Amino acid sequence: MDTKGEILIYKAPDGEARLDVRLEDETVWLTQSQMVDLFERDRTVITKHINNIFKEGELVEKSNVHFLHIANSDRPVKLYNLDVIISVGYRIKSQRGTQFRIWANKILKDYLVKGYSVNEKRLQEQSRQLEELKHTVKLLANVMANKDLNSDEATGLLNVITDYTYALDVLDKYDHQILEIRDTTSRELFKITYAEAIKAINGLRDKFGGSTLFGNEKDESFQSSLGAIYQTFDGNDVYPSIEEKAANLLYFVVKNHSFSDGNKRIAAFLFVWFLEKNKILYGADGSKRIGDNALVALTLMIAESKPDQKDMIVKVVVNLINQKN
Repeated sequence: MDTKGEILIYKAPDGEARLDVRLEDETVWLTQSQMVDLFERDRTVITKHINNIFKEGELVEKSNVHFLHIANSDRPVKLYNLDVIISVGYRIKSQRGTQFRIWANKILKDYLVKGYSVNEKRLQEQSRQLEELKHTVKLLANVMANKDLNSDEATGLLNVITDYTYALDVLDKYDHQILEIRDTTSRELFKITYAEAIKAINGLRDKFGGSTLFGNEKDESFQSSLGAIYQTFDGNDVYPSIEEKAANLLYFVVKNHSFSDGNKRIAAFLFVWFLEKNKILYGADGSKRIGDNALVALTLMIAESKPDQKDMIVKVVVNLINQKN
């Protein structure tokens, strides 16, 4: 579950400590000042324990520390996740630390259970819709084969079947693990750069409320995602077509989770932006090659997928945006 930087209020049982706790990336985060209030220890004590936790290799600093950019501030604020908070609590032997850990774990469990239930319901609904679609097309084919129809009726049924034949063919090949990459575009008009991508993301931020977390890079993995779609082997592009680059861009940005918030929205935006810049987002008739609902479904499918499914998922995306679609 991708939590979105929600703020929860923690109040210690003794009523003395009241903290605004940030919930994000399936963990909770506190600043060093908040840990001072929680554990009732001097800042130098908290600083010493945090430094020792990273120095002794108990935890890795990079993956357990998050920087939050505050409006009108020239310095980002350091946040520490639950693993760091618990480690400090053990070193201090704080009863308050134990109480906070119990509260935090309950909060996280509630969010994870809620998120799992939502995902299960969504996947069940998608599966049901797919089965209904297959059944409907099969019924239409049977009608075509077994009933005498006038020309208008026959044309209408034929159009419905034709509209869904390609999608069902993709699904059938996916089921049998025989999807191929074909009918793609080799001529590239636009090469996405880090500077242009960041500028586009900054423009997108305003459309989603202007949150400082949206599009805030946690590390350098976003640059790696962009570089990955242009990697070469023996002088040749690993992903030679625009469709392959776009599909891998969508996959890498979703999976690398490079931003504090908005990863899936940013990935979907960059995907269609890259296609549009290369003049292949729209078909000859002006319609989108991939609809809004399909884009949402693909993005969620990537987010829920396992690493060993990458190649097949990329092939699915390519087949849904290639020149046959």
